[in-house]
Amino acid sequence: MRIRLLIPGTGHFHCGSCLRDEALALGLTREGHEVNVTPLYLPLVLEQESQPENHAPVRLGGINMYLQQKLSWAGSLPGFLRDLLDRPGLLRWASRRGNMTDSPDLGPLTLSTLRGEAGPLNSLIEQLVSGLAGDKRPDVIMLSNAMLVGLVRGLKAGLPGVRVVCTLQGEEPFLDRLPQPYRDQAWEELRSRCTDVDRFIAVSHWYGARMAGRLDLGSDQMKVVTNGIEVEELGALERRSPAVPTVGFMARMCEDKGMHTLVAAFESLVASGEHPDLRLKLGGALQPEDRGPLAKLRRHLAKTGLSERVDIHPNVTRSEKSAFLASLSVLSVPATYGESFGLYVLEALAAGVPVVQPDHGGLTELVRDTQGGLLYDPEDPAALAKTLGSFLRDDEALTQAGERGRSAVLSRYTASRMSTDVAHICASCQS
Repeated sequence: MRIRLLIPGTGHFHCGSCLRDEALALGLTREGHEVNVTPLYLPLVLEQESQPENHAPVRLGGINMYLQQKLSWAGSLPGFLRDLLDRPGLLRWASRRGNMTDSPDLGPLTLSTLRGEAGPLNSLIEQLVSGLAGDKRPDVIMLSNAMLVGLVRGLKAGLPGVRVVCTLQGEEPFLDRLPQPYRDQAWEELRSRCTDVDRFIAVSHWYGARMAGRLDLGSDQMKVVTNGIEVEELGALERRSPAVPTVGFMARMCEDKGMHTLVAAFESLVASGEHPDLRLKLGGALQPEDRGPLAKLRRHLAKTGLSERVDIHPNVTRSEKSAFLASLSVLSVPATYGESFGLYVLEALAAGVPVVQPDHGGLTELVRDTQGGLLYDPEDPAALAKTLGSFLRDDEALTQAGERGRSAVLSRYTASRMSTDVAHICASCQS
């Protein structure tokens, strides 16, 4: 099959959805499918050292989209100027200085994107479709998430016979944070366009059921393929208990992912006196809007005298992430909302590191299936510290959970398994 993946880029940081889509593209290519990846909005940030040959230039560049949303005449900009504004270096520069992901500020642009050919971004969408039609015509176009369904009518009109498959991952918390009236309008627009899509693929059973309900999807439209990762590097790490007990956090460094919640639990564990040598490591993607809260957290740690026991590693590389995970006793990302999946859990377990996660969303499903850690009640403020404390006191339980989790990920949560399942669904759309 010829498969075209449309993936929103981030410009300057790694995100779980991008890493998942990168692994999917690699897996599909290994299986012999002809895969092309088109970044949308911003350049992709990959963990691979070099840009793959099957990656196209950025389409629907974020600067052009912003201008066309704000200024009616921007749709008449000459092609050479649009191309200039889509240059990767300029887009990366803009992504580091603008608040590109905080949904409360993105209501009008989100709604315009969902309205697709019926909204102010129509000329940019026509340009995207024209570019895809000029390449080798794909059999299937895969959308990274449902925020892109506004493209489907234009894609099917410009590429007759093409099938469209859409992944569901992380849309709900983004849309629910939009201010009114954009929140309700965006959900309504999304529901109205779901019939344009041939198949939806949810990344967990929990999220699939939840989104099927919110989007009024039938069982024939919805499939579930749990995420997978490239396991070779992390699976090859030698698992050793760190010299001192160490709790780790590896996700976007923001309050929504619960970084401040984990710091509070760490303070409670230190204050208990039961873990005199305990250390905390915080790592992950740091976006411009996260810098203020992180600076505030640093000041708080200084006041409490805990700065020397907390290591902070923003925007780690792939090799740095492996070393980071290898240094942990346990990982916890106490997300404050129902995660659709939680790729960081797979990465930790692949390295043999057990996890402690909130008992909600796709995290419940993942921890229970892998048996790689413990769940706690997110409604109980003291539950995280209690669960971490009991886990850290039991070396055998930590070791066994890490071994169970690693075995589960290496056998059932690989990029190869994910890509095989996704390819079967894409093939079924053509029959």
